[in-house]
Amino acid sequence: MAVGTVLAWTSPTLPELQSANSTLPITPEEGSWISSLVAVGAIVGAVPAGYFAERFGRKLVILALSAPFLLSWVLIVAANSVVLLYLARFIAGIATGAVSVVAPMFIGEIAESSIRGALGSFFQVMLTVGILYTYIIGAVAGYTWLGTLSGAIPVALFITFSRVPESPTYLMKKCRTEDAKKSLKFYRGSSYNFWKELQELEKDISESTQEKASIKDLVSSRGTKKALVISLGLMVFQQLSGINAVIFYSVDIFDAAGSTLDPKVSAIIVGVVQVVVTYAASLMVDRAGRRVLLLLSASIMGLCLAILGLYFCLKNKGDDVSGIGWLPLMCVTIFIVMFSLGFGPLPWMMMGEVFAPNVKGAASSIAVCTNWTLVFLVTYTFGKLVDGLGEHTTFWLFAVICGMATVFIFCLVPETKGKSLAEIQRILNGNSNPKNNEIL
Repeated sequence: MAVGTVLAWTSPTLPELQSANSTLPITPEEGSWISSLVAVGAIVGAVPAGYFAERFGRKLVILALSAPFLLSWVLIVAANSVVLLYLARFIAGIATGAVSVVAPMFIGEIAESSIRGALGSFFQVMLTVGILYTYIIGAVAGYTWLGTLSGAIPVALFITFSRVPESPTYLMKKCRTEDAKKSLKFYRGSSYNFWKELQELEKDISESTQEKASIKDLVSSRGTKKALVISLGLMVFQQLSGINAVIFYSVDIFDAAGSTLDPKVSAIIVGVVQVVVTYAASLMVDRAGRRVLLLLSASIMGLCLAILGLYFCLKNKGDDVSGIGWLPLMCVTIFIVMFSLGFGPLPWMMMGEVFAPNVKGAASSIAVCTNWTLVFLVTYTFGKLVDGLGEHTTFWLFAVICGMATVFIFCLVPETKGKSLAEIQRILNGNSNPKNNEIL
């Protein structure tokens, strides 16, 4: 949720700062940097996050990250210059990148296999809740109150998260068996027979940590190489799917459909759709499976983008499209629904599933760095693509990428529904038969 408030803050705030009566006036170029510096900070924060999580524990790192989140909001509320806003957004980005590494790792390790998909999807669910929270407060409150109420989220994070135990996987890696037992009792319940899970966890850690983890270990076995390809591929396709383009053009599309809604109300509607559908995805992912949702998401998103491209092509040629103003609105709604159902939550959730314990920290950092690097590049180049290629060709380009994502998922991404972390590693290493792997 803290991440969601950081990402959404510019939506209600930049128009206010760029208005004629702004108390801290900024130029469009400065506004662009205020938006982009979060991605730059996230790349910086993601690099050491895996190392710190392995060294000091997942819980301690997440608790510590509440400090830079809070500091960024203090700086924003107190800012009297653009430089302070730059610094605040960069610091917020560092916390965002780091928590994007550690939170999915932590969730993947505490969750029982039958509900790991649902809990893993809650990373994206709460992110969309943070976005909606910001849209609503931004619509009814000013700059100072938005920053103050956003700063309450990391405070709540610290208070609530300090009450939960460290992940049993980390505790077993540190040979703290008694603490791992207590952790499993907390997460599974006092009547749960945790001995079998504890033994499997000990065996898995023993097998995967015989050699000290390094960058070389990421390509040292079939399983780790395949896990890296899957995670990086999903992160790349998530950011190149066109989600930022659709969100950027959502107000224009609402207008094209003849909507008279205030842009702030339109943003809240989009935010509500994202929260509801992402939550629905969290309920479905352990029933329908990861592959099915990803395949549906990528293919239908591609179809929506192709239709959007056709609409803008006709519009730019001067054809009368007033009679089909509802079509792009429908496409945007379905696109956001399908993104929230698959490509929004599942790449983060699967990142916490597919990596072996000895490479999870380093590999997760690489995956998150890739994601945020693409966020920066897409944000920076999107306007240039539209200027150079036109809206229609840009949307068609994203449609082709969604088609490539569909092929990638079909060929390379295994089904991990209901599998323990140890079973997933055996699947990736090719130690089970394909039928049991549910790869086909």
